[in-house]
Amino acid sequence: MNIAIALTAARMGATIANHMEVLSLIKMKNEEGEEEIRGAVLLDRVSGKEYNVIAKCVVNATGPYTDRIRQMADPDVKKICLPSAGVHIVLPEYYRLPHPTEKDIQFILKEIKDYLSKDIMVRRGDVLAAWSGIRPLVINPKATDTQSVARNHIIDISQNKLVTIAGGKWTTYRSMAKDTMDAAVETCGLEPRNESLTDGLILEGGHGWGPASFIRLVQDFGLENEVAQHLSNTYGDKAFEVAKMAMLTGKRWPVVGTRLAQDFPYIEAEFYAVRKEYAQTVIDVIARRTRLAFLNVQATEEALHRISDIMGQELNWSKAKKEEEIALARQFLNREMGFNCRTSLMKIPINFTEGEAEKYKKRFRTLDSHGKGFITPNDLRQFLEAAGETVDEDALRSMLNEVDANKNGRLEEDEFLQLMSAIKTGAIANVRLESALSRWEQKSISPQIAVGRCLGLTNLDEKGSCSLKCKFFSLILRRET
Repeated sequence: MNIAIALTAARMGATIANHMEVLSLIKMKNEEGEEEIRGAVLLDRVSGKEYNVIAKCVVNATGPYTDRIRQMADPDVKKICLPSAGVHIVLPEYYRLPHPTEKDIQFILKEIKDYLSKDIMVRRGDVLAAWSGIRPLVINPKATDTQSVARNHIIDISQNKLVTIAGGKWTTYRSMAKDTMDAAVETCGLEPRNESLTDGLILEGGHGWGPASFIRLVQDFGLENEVAQHLSNTYGDKAFEVAKMAMLTGKRWPVVGTRLAQDFPYIEAEFYAVRKEYAQTVIDVIARRTRLAFLNVQATEEALHRISDIMGQELNWSKAKKEEEIALARQFLNREMGFNCRTSLMKIPINFTEGEAEKYKKRFRTLDSHGKGFITPNDLRQFLEAAGETVDEDALRSMLNEVDANKNGRLEEDEFLQLMSAIKTGAIANVRLESALSRWEQKSISPQIAVGRCLGLTNLDEKGSCSLKCKFFSLILRRET
C-alpha cells in the first residue's frame, strides 16, 4: 500500500525520495519578523550527500518519530506521541490463523492456544517468523485530559507553522491526507490549483485490474497459477510489466518465472523490478517491496546471495557492496525479524536419556562417514545418494545452512546433538535434515517387516510374523507377480 501511494504521487507530479534523513529544520523570518519553518536539511543515507530543501510549508508525517521532528521546531514542546510496541508471529498455514524477544513469542504462543482447536499443539518450532512494530499512538495536546489517547488522527500546528499529522490508521489514510493538506493550505497560505482529488482516485496498478486478471498472466506468459495470482494481487495491472522481465525456466512448465524461494510465489523478476520501485537496499526488497522476510526468515536468509546478485546487476554494485548488503540484511533478520531467536534455540542444553544419546550419535556418524567430527554438504550428498535421493547443490547447502547455528558452513557433533534436543522438545520444527534422517531410518527398517503385504489386515505376532490371512495374501501376490 505504501509503495502504491508513493508511485501514485509520482505519477501525479510529486517529487519523492527515500532513504532521506532529516538532520534539522530550516527556520526563516517572515515579513512580520516571525520565525517560520521553511524547509529541512536532509541526508541521503545511500550517497551520503546533504541537501537543503526549501518549501512554502513543511508537513511532519513521521509516525513514531513525530516528536523528534516537532522538537526540532521547538525544543520545549510537549510530546504527543506514545509509541506502543506490537509483536507478531507467523505460523505454518495449517494453523489458519522493534525486535521481538523470546519472551514475547512465548507469550503469544500461550495466548493463542485458547483460539485454536484443542487437538492442535502449537510448538515453538512452528514459528516461521516474528517481528515487532511501533504504533504511534498520540495524545491530543488540546484535550483537557492529557493522558487520553486519541482514537483517530490529530493535526498539530506549531507556532512556527510546522504541520504535524499523527495517529490514525491505514483504513483512514485518505481522510488523514485530505485533512492534513487542508490544514497546510490554511496555515501556510497556499493557493492550490484544485480541490482535493483523493475521492475516487485509483492508485497505481488499479486501473486495468480485475479479480480474474491473473488468468491472462498464466495464458500469455506461462506463469504458475500461484505466482500469477500473487503478481496480480500485488502489482495490479503492473503485473504484466513484471511478467515481461521474467526469465525462461528451461522447463516445460512453468515457461517463465523462477521462484526465489521454493515454497513462496516470489519470482526473480520482482527483484529486477527495483528499477521501477526505488528499492536501494536488499532490506528494501525483502521487507518493504516483497514480504518474504515477514513470512519465513529462514527462506529469506537462504535467498540473500541471489537477491544481492540481482540487485547488483541493476544498481551496478561492486562485490564489496553486495557483501555489505548481505551482512546488513542478516543483521536486520536477526534483530528485527526474530531470526536470532530461532538460532539461539538451536543452542539449548542437550537433554537425552542414555539410549537417546547413543541413537543420535549413531545418526551423526551415519552422516560423518569419514569420522571428521563435522558434516559438510558433500557428506549430505553422499548420504542422500546412498538413500536413493537426488538433491541439487543449492538445496544441499540450504539444508545444511538451515541447521548451521554458527554459520561456518558445516555441522559439528555438538551442534547436531543440540539440534536433535531442540527438535525433541518442540523448540525447533520442520527441519529438512531431520526429516531426511527419519525417512532413511524408516527405509532401513521396512524390509524386515511385511507391512506392505499385510496392508493392515492383521498385526504382527510376537515373533514378527504375519498371521495366516496375511501369509495367504502374500502368496497370492507372489504368484501374480
